Amino acid sequence: MAVLEVSNLTKRFGDVLAVDDLSFAVAPGEIFGFLGGNGAGKTTTLRMVLDIIRPTSGTISILGSGPDRRNAAAIGFLPEERGLYSGMSAIETIVYFGKLKGMSAAAARARGMELLTRFDLADRAKSDIGDMSKGMAQKVQLATSLVNEPELLMLDEPFSGLDPVNQGLLENEILSASKRGAAVIFSTHVMQHAERLCDRLLLLRKGRKRFEGTLEQARAELPASLIAVSKADMGSVPGVADAKPIGQPDGEWREWDVKLAPGVAPEIVLEHCSVHGVALRRWDERRASLHDVFVQLVGGEGVEK
Repeated sequence: MAVLEVSNLTKRFGDVLAVDDLSFAVAPGEIFGFLGGNGAGKTTTLRMVLDIIRPTSGTISILGSGPDRRNAAAIGFLPEERGLYSGMSAIETIVYFGKLKGMSAAAARARGMELLTRFDLADRAKSDIGDMSKGMAQKVQLATSLVNEPELLMLDEPFSGLDPVNQGLLENEILSASKRGAAVIFSTHVMQHAERLCDRLLLLRKGRKRFEGTLEQARAELPASLIAVSKADMGSVPGVADAKPIGQPDGEWREWDVKLAPGVAPEIVLEHCSVHGVALRRWDERRASLHDVFVQLVGGEGVEK
């Protein structure tokens, strides 16, 4: 059974269609990338899952039931807009959120200290949140989303503002949550994180799903390109949609920037060259990156490689 299942979800704010007939599911142990540009509907969708706002139409199922406060014990959420209570210590903040999720104070405190130790903040457990650096406070907020060992972990732009070391720490926490069986869904503008972590991806544009599948399936949405050095005109080879010469020829040899026709695999073109005696001195395949796919299907605003 899917931990989270969204079916035909729609949300309107007056004349604005923020989420448009969206459906997807996230299984236990799966890391699901929820990707889209600014205003694509990612945060609105996550808020509907949390029952902060209600959908105009469609259904949401969390562990087999609709979204409401009774799901709190099963959910961990890290919002894009970070916000903790100044005047509370790090450990008391974590305990507070743990109790909101149905934990006893003792269990939340023990788990909180475990997390702070892992995040190299054990010596700051009693420090006021207001006296902490931004990076420290972000790690405390991450701990609040993990304290109850959620079955559904949702992270909205979790890497924003973190330095490379803490980004790596967060990646490890995402992988750890997945390994213990949690369904993890996170939105991000940083394609490198999605490429490294995600089992599946969903690309959202103006509230509507443009793609859902694995990274390999996403890359297959765009044709591969090649750099080839050949004596032949690569534009005349079957399966090649376009070929442009690069730089100056080296005698009979010329370097080509080759674009394959949609659906044509590079090895098919290579096999044709071998069978038909097309001389090649260099053959470098360049598959589309997730960044390329994102820009093509969603648009490039706000996206980072």
